[in-house]
Amino acid sequence: MNSDVVRQVTGLRETVARLHRELTRYDLVAWTAGNVSARVPGQDLMVIKPSGVDYDDLTADCMVVCDLNGTVVDGAGSPSSDTAAHAYVYRAMPEVGGVVHTHSGYATAWAARGEAIPCWLTAQADEFGGEIPVGPFALIGGDDIGKGIVSTLSGHRSPAVLMRNHGVFTIGRDARAAVKAAVMCEDVARTAHLARALGQPLPIAQADIDSLHDRYQNVYGQRGATGRPATS
Repeated sequence: MNSDVVRQVTGLRETVARLHRELTRYDLVAWTAGNVSARVPGQDLMVIKPSGVDYDDLTADCMVVCDLNGTVVDGAGSPSSDTAAHAYVYRAMPEVGGVVHTHSGYATAWAARGEAIPCWLTAQADEFGGEIPVGPFALIGGDDIGKGIVSTLSGHRSPAVLMRNHGVFTIGRDARAAVKAAVMCEDVARTAHLARALGQPLPIAQADIDSLHDRYQNVYGQRGATGRPATS
């Protein structure tokens, strides 16, 4: 790697290590489950969590750099068992800069039922643009999970998918956006569960979902240098 790429990778190792602390902060993971990865911009590389390492022990130095076939390029440890899934997403969706996987309780309960989360909340319309869909069952270790993520989310406004009997995968323009989507997915799943336990939640008209999503994605928050809202 040339010096510019080394600087990029060094920064992303620090970012990815820090973002893993957000997963524990929001109670989205247990023990060593879950992972965050980030694409190295302009390179066929990604930075991902090592497999089976306690969250308290995760540092920038132990993050693993892989190519987009999942082959380790730099790092002493073995990468996450979900590396092939992340790599497939990056290969198939060049607009994606970050991928996150969690087994957060309420969202994973919807996944265990194989049930999409209907759009009953304005916050869900904002972030997800409609329902949070369910992806197919797939075994861990190969790229079948990645294929399920891509086939479900391609052409879908949601940055989150509930992989059946497994858990949550989220995507974003960068790793921070993907972590935010994972946090919001669990928040929506919990509220939707409680609402349905109390009775039949009220639907939101599609036109209103569209309007809410457009406002949140294009107007809400402070605008960054790219012209997009800095908080979306």
